[in-house]
Amino acid sequence: MTQPLVLGIDIGGTNTSFGVVNRRGEIIAKGSMPTTGHDTVEDYFTAMKQVLAPLIDGFGKENINGVGIGAPNGNFFTGEIVFAPNLPWRGVIPVVKTVGEALGLKTTLTNDANAAAIGEMMYGAAKGMKDFILVTLGTGVGSGFVANGQMIYGHDGFAGELGHVIAVRDGRKCGCGRSGCLEAYASATGIVRTANEWLDQRNTDTELRANKGKITAKLIHEAAAKGDLFALELFDFTAKILGQTLADMVAITSPEAIIFFGGLAQAGDLLLKPVHKYMEENMLNIFQNKVLLLQSALPDADAAILGASALAW
Repeated sequence: MTQPLVLGIDIGGTNTSFGVVNRRGEIIAKGSMPTTGHDTVEDYFTAMKQVLAPLIDGFGKENINGVGIGAPNGNFFTGEIVFAPNLPWRGVIPVVKTVGEALGLKTTLTNDANAAAIGEMMYGAAKGMKDFILVTLGTGVGSGFVANGQMIYGHDGFAGELGHVIAVRDGRKCGCGRSGCLEAYASATGIVRTANEWLDQRNTDTELRANKGKITAKLIHEAAAKGDLFALELFDFTAKILGQTLADMVAITSPEAIIFFGGLAQAGDLLLKPVHKYMEENMLNIFQNKVLLLQSALPDADAAILGASALAW
């Protein structure tokens, strides 16, 4: 008997990756295509169909149970991408309708952080958990909230925007147009902003000064790992804002664990140890020492495909 399969698609700002996945979360075939460089969104979907058709035919359409798609600002209820700031197209894009019709398969969409949370629950660090928060620390801060074993979508499909809770009152301007959002401080972009601001304000001796204007979160991580005091202070400052905000989130859903995913989370203990310290210091006493901080158990490159595929099951 042929094993049942699903197709997972992750629509990113630069690339779209996809894979054929079995029930155990093994990717048995994968590929990618550029998200950018298409004149219209219709051209993009036509190119996607051309890339995916041979893959589907190779495994037999009758063996593929469905398609799961993770995308920025993807709405689970409507099947649309709605005003995604980091995609090349504006407005509302009817993804589920377009992809479902093009491939002739049942298609489901959610936002990329929710997809990652579903992937963790099905294949990763949250296996067996009914209450957890997944936090993605990449270019921005994304999140997926699972409570009582269910993804929280809210009445309109947009619930769980941790990156856009106000972490610093009257703080920095965020890309969303508001001020003081967590994303403006605790993302890879946020820690780089802090580094550049501090280098302007201070004359601290640090190896990062030589890269001013070209600093990345990876460079900060490398400097901190070598014991650069300025870089370590950057992590501490970022961890404090993130830890305080997470202490507030815990009071809302009382999760068993908070799972971290994405580029900045790869700093591991350099970030998570101080995050844990500040979270516990600011936690309401009934929640203290109950919440685990974990790193994602999904391989970074494949996590988005696995998350999207889990949606199709």
